[in-house]
Amino acid sequence: MPAQVLPSESYAKNGVVKLTNCRVVRSDRLVEEDIWMSSQTGKILNGQREFFDSRTEPDETVDLGGRIVCPGFIETQLNGAFGFDFSVVPENLSDYSKGLAHVNNLLAKTGVTSYLPTVTSQPARVYQTVLPFLGPSGALRSPSIGAESLGAHCEGPFISPKRNGIHFLSNILDPASGISSLESCYGTDNLQASTTPIKVITLAPELPNAVPVIEELSARGIIPSIGHTDATYEEALAGINAGAKTVTHLFNAMRPLHHRNPGVFGLLGTAPSALAHSIDLGSDTPSAHHDPPAHETYTKPYFGIITDGIHVHPSVATLAYSFHPDGMIIVTDAMPFQTYPDGLYPAPYGSHIRKSGNVLTLEESSRPAGRLAGSSSSLIECVENFWNWVGPEVSLARVLATVTSTPAKMLGCYGAKGCLEPGADADVVVLKGGLERSGRKTLRVAEVWKFGARVHKGDV
Repeated sequence: MPAQVLPSESYAKNGVVKLTNCRVVRSDRLVEEDIWMSSQTGKILNGQREFFDSRTEPDETVDLGGRIVCPGFIETQLNGAFGFDFSVVPENLSDYSKGLAHVNNLLAKTGVTSYLPTVTSQPARVYQTVLPFLGPSGALRSPSIGAESLGAHCEGPFISPKRNGIHFLSNILDPASGISSLESCYGTDNLQASTTPIKVITLAPELPNAVPVIEELSARGIIPSIGHTDATYEEALAGINAGAKTVTHLFNAMRPLHHRNPGVFGLLGTAPSALAHSIDLGSDTPSAHHDPPAHETYTKPYFGIITDGIHVHPSVATLAYSFHPDGMIIVTDAMPFQTYPDGLYPAPYGSHIRKSGNVLTLEESSRPAGRLAGSSSSLIECVENFWNWVGPEVSLARVLATVTSTPAKMLGCYGAKGCLEPGADADVVVLKGGLERSGRKTLRVAEVWKFGARVHKGDV
């Protein structure tokens, strides 16, 4: 008797998946529609064209029961996760590769499908050892890898010693020799425009030669970010005019807002060409403002902000959003302790970190005890927080833009990432929204798809 041919074996599979009965993020709204994608190309498909023109039948139709579908999350500042720190070089370098693979696998399950592995202020040998591991990995187009690196974020060491946070002062440098200083630190090969593994460098624009360095980094396709800085408004503005595109964890590790000198926060205000005066820090008397040349048009920078409920007050986060909603990027600034129980842990900075819930503080006699030392919140937790902080006039779709379309636009990869348009990478997160008895709105990651293949299905 001939063997029975199973239906799944009776035709050539096309790798097409249709997500149906779902609400899809479209601009500032949730729209009831289907999402078609291909696991063969790893791309979002035009569903109508596939069905009506090509007569394509999907291999798999997934009924999502009214859940929310959005692009995969993009995390632009992650120091480490799940016990692994990107800034720590193990004795055996193969352990670094294994740790990175472990993070990529677990990170995808939290909804983060793309990210910037972040290296804090370290000696040159650390950068030159780890950066080759942290470059963009999307060319492999392998869902099994999990979260994809879009390139490294070097947070330092060219930062202000006055605003170092928990970065060791002994590691901090200034770019006195211009771009040569950075090449000596990160490695010349790691700063080559065509092959650099670096996507973002955080630096302080007030440092010697920082402005020409910003210009050169921008010319090489590396995004300069203003952070860990004691810059005045004018110094920060000079950095933006030189090519800095974004701000690292706004409000943290920088000069606070003052009514006569707004510092970095002032960059989110009125464009300089519209101002009648600026204020000299050393005087209460307004000084004449010099407009930028007519050919220059001021664009407000993007800005990262940590909405874990610890690093900034909710009202401050919503204030910043109201000034520049299209520029806000939610980040975690997370450390490797996300899954650890509360307690005291040795840190790679010659100190100890105390974990209490999601709060991480520095514990060392030689430095101020209780200083914030990053976060252990997940990105979905930070998104949920911000959704609860904003008023009803800000839709969930707009909130989700802070971890999808906005970081993609800042990184220059919108169209491939950060959207669900045909031709985009099929990085998709399925969310379940809820409401607690207290009135708090909740978000849970139900499913994650990477390059058109499901890499996580939760029990929510």
